[in-house]
Amino acid sequence: MEDKAHLLLHCCCAPCASYVLECLIPQYNVTLLFYNPNIEPRSEYDKRKDELTNLLLKASHVSKVKLLETEYDNAAFRSAALSLRDEPEGGARCRICFELRLREAASLAGAGEYDIFATTLSVSPHKDVSIINEIGNRLSGIYGIEFLESDYKRHDGFKRSVELSKRYGLYRQNYCGCYSSLPAPHKDREITVKIEDI
Repeated sequence: MEDKAHLLLHCCCAPCASYVLECLIPQYNVTLLFYNPNIEPRSEYDKRKDELTNLLLKASHVSKVKLLETEYDNAAFRSAALSLRDEPEGGARCRICFELRLREAASLAGAGEYDIFATTLSVSPHKDVSIINEIGNRLSGIYGIEFLESDYKRHDGFKRSVELSKRYGLYRQNYCGCYSSLPAPHKDREITVKIEDI
């Protein structure tokens, strides 16, 4: 419906988007934003981006959702998180990562024809929703665009995302995205980037 508010949804991956879109499409005209400079290596980034496109093709209820892609800018993440590469998962490095991605979403939403912005990040059981919402609300004030607070892991949201991933045959990654979150046994084998360059 044309009278629905226009929402820019930062999306981290297809599995998370599958459930969040199910929640939001009845209420909003949704455009997905794939901005994830944290993801390494480039092949993994491309795989996740392609899988998001696959979701839009496979799930009929999301066929009218638009996808806004940005350039792969891993250097922006590396620069912001350089001194935090040894931080534990969920620590200061993750806060910087959330900030970077949500800032891009808020900036684009504030400058575009959107009424509100949001993110799929809170569907993950590994993400601190209070930090995500705090950052989103702060950026909302800076960019003059409403932020939709969320905790999509509630009411079995993560479980539903797993179910939908199976239904649509979606690739589910086993790490958040950055080099530091990659399971240790796979780091040297999976990623060719040198740790000194991160």
